[in-house]
Amino acid sequence: MRDCCGLLTLKNEPVPLKGISVQLKVQGFVADVCSTLSYENSESSPVEAVFVFPMEEDSSVYDFHAEIGGVKIQAEIREKQEARDTYDDALSSGQQAFLLEESDESRDVFRLSVGSLPAGQKATVCLSYVTELAVEADGALRYCLPAILNPRYTPAGAQSLTTPVSGASGGPVPYSLSFSAHLASPSGVAQVKSNCDLTPLEYLGDDKTQAQVSLSPGHKFDRDVELLVYYSHPHQPTAIVEGGLASATPGSLMGDPLVMVSLYPEFPAAASTPQSSCGEFIFLVDRSGSMDCPMSNMESGPMRIESARDTLLLLLKSLPLGCFFNIYGFGSHFEAFFPESVEYTQQTMDSALGKVKGMGADFGGTEILEPLKDIYSKACRPGHPRQLFVFTDGEVGNTKDVINEVKKHAGTHRCFTFGIGEGASTALIKGMARAGSGHPEFITGKDRMQPKVMQSLRFALQPAVNNIVLNWDVPAGLEVVPVSETPKVLFRGHRSILYAQLKGKFDESAVGRASLQYSLGDEPHKTEIGFKLQPDKNTGLTTHRLAARTLICSLEEGGSVEGEGGDKEKVKEKVVKISTEARVISTHTAFIAVNKDLNQAVQGPLIQRNMRPQMMACSFMRSSPQSLPMMMMSGGGFGASAYNPPMVMRQCAQMSNTAVFQCSETGPEPDKEDPMLTLISLQKADGSWELNESLVSVFEKKEQEAISKMPAEVSDKAVWATVLALLWLHGFKAELKEEWEFLAMKALSWVKAQAGASLKLCLEAGNSLLGCKVEPQTLDL
Repeated sequence: MRDCCGLLTLKNEPVPLKGISVQLKVQGFVADVCSTLSYENSESSPVEAVFVFPMEEDSSVYDFHAEIGGVKIQAEIREKQEARDTYDDALSSGQQAFLLEESDESRDVFRLSVGSLPAGQKATVCLSYVTELAVEADGALRYCLPAILNPRYTPAGAQSLTTPVSGASGGPVPYSLSFSAHLASPSGVAQVKSNCDLTPLEYLGDDKTQAQVSLSPGHKFDRDVELLVYYSHPHQPTAIVEGGLASATPGSLMGDPLVMVSLYPEFPAAASTPQSSCGEFIFLVDRSGSMDCPMSNMESGPMRIESARDTLLLLLKSLPLGCFFNIYGFGSHFEAFFPESVEYTQQTMDSALGKVKGMGADFGGTEILEPLKDIYSKACRPGHPRQLFVFTDGEVGNTKDVINEVKKHAGTHRCFTFGIGEGASTALIKGMARAGSGHPEFITGKDRMQPKVMQSLRFALQPAVNNIVLNWDVPAGLEVVPVSETPKVLFRGHRSILYAQLKGKFDESAVGRASLQYSLGDEPHKTEIGFKLQPDKNTGLTTHRLAARTLICSLEEGGSVEGEGGDKEKVKEKVVKISTEARVISTHTAFIAVNKDLNQAVQGPLIQRNMRPQMMACSFMRSSPQSLPMMMMSGGGFGASAYNPPMVMRQCAQMSNTAVFQCSETGPEPDKEDPMLTLISLQKADGSWELNESLVSVFEKKEQEAISKMPAEVSDKAVWATVLALLWLHGFKAELKEEWEFLAMKALSWVKAQAGASLKLCLEAGNSLLGCKVEPQTLDL
């Protein structure tokens, strides 16, 4: 049997998908994406091609059509089971049909079925979607084109769309990718970064408000394509009014104008600086076998579990004295470091650090629901708000159950989530954070986990924002009906996007105003923006589609229908109604296209071909992977019990419900120990350091030399050691300040209380010893 890799047919032949072309248009903070998939059946019999692929969970898919033999076939959106029946009926009668549906188990997985593609026939399938772009810590807008679909671990007794077949081979995908992006913003496009090679950024005018860029030729599509777009003035509040669809019913969501408002609440700098020692911090860390994969689909770089361990070290050193904490590890089972949360002291910190060092990816599968239930079963501590930090590669099959569990307890905690590595489920990571009024982050490729985690810790330590009210000021006769919910939580510099329907008649030359009011402690604050009521002519129906998706998601995540409460059937009816009117896909609907112009039935037995995007590897074997035939699939759509398709992976098999990982014993060469992490590991819980050989070796000095340079006025070696550690961080690791800022604040507070007037003497002597020039004002002296 010859060596094969990628996507295979029953005869180990390449599957019919030949190429993918993606065109991205970014307008402000919204992306409009058109993906074209090209198929060719080179076999002697008709085929049905089934392609399962990932997509950002908040994407609003609004168009789907196919072209075959020069004929364009436009899809209709229907209730999901009705669409499936139409598809099956078309295939059984020899017609060509195309079906696009969202997974029942997770909103970030889609399935595309191309039916009855005749021998020798070519076809293209186009799908379009819009999505809001996330804001990164440095102000960049992040767009991700997922190439990786990780196997989602599914608890015993359940079926998963993404369960792999043991021994599946891996390697380059047999289809090509072309990708181009057009970027536009009134504030100007400053730069674009990517984890992939790009062509030079080309500006389309002297004002730099428009630009374009493409993937460099030869991209293998073996990892997610991530684009970071930087604007010259990124945090400007904006408001867009979009006219309704002329053919839609007046008064309906699609028939009326909509307004989309983007606000960036800003708090005073003092209010955003952590001061409180209150809080209960619970860290829930994935220890399943998949955490032993590299951070990216490359041979070099740290393993996911290694990055998680380093991040826990940083978090434990950054916690304030007087708070409470606990750490859970989870997989097929879970373990807590302590029976319940403990007070943060030197003893409990040392105990936790010892256990962190021994944490491995050795807990089997990924069952996150049970540890969540255990955490929520413990009573909250009065005066210590609960903050939950979840670290996972997001490979679970019961995503909706997990999100619902977080939502049930949203009133007692905030949930911050971190998707580790390529292929992490955006539905899980974003859904848990949204349900728990927290903030999601994704760490992929060469990203350092620490700065993103510390940003979330900064959010968690901010004073509580309450009394959040959204007010609209519009001309008389105009009614504003909110489509999206008023945000339950606000963070400094965190964007809030709000949608509202405009009912009634109004003068398009008039203006409106939206204001977000809130209280921070006893201080009232307001963020507002004025906007013209004249509809923007360049947005098409983008705002309506995003608003429809927002409303659908709210209903699917436990919302209720006015006058009907949370009745599931009534909620489903409402979702189907909104989805079909807005032509936006949902869990309960699907796009269906049938070629009714075909005058005769397709002849020959229909063969099914299953296709997948590249799968994340757990190890990189030196020997050639063995080929594996693709399996036949039977039965209906997502969630059908007979459906157990294969995955394409690199020697990483997750079998049955026990998650047995077969990984190479030879991983990447271990990196030299990071001196900054060494220094951090030596810090005491109160913020101080002891003067010893381990510490001074970080400075590349000898202990006796450090002692000899200590000012005579200083009697406490710990004061001298702490000043040296602070100077070294400021002098040599200033570019990583966002990672060590909290532990440095704790250290500075301690040393000021101990050193008194001798602190400036320590500063001068320390600069001389270490060879740096840290100014007194840098240390707030």
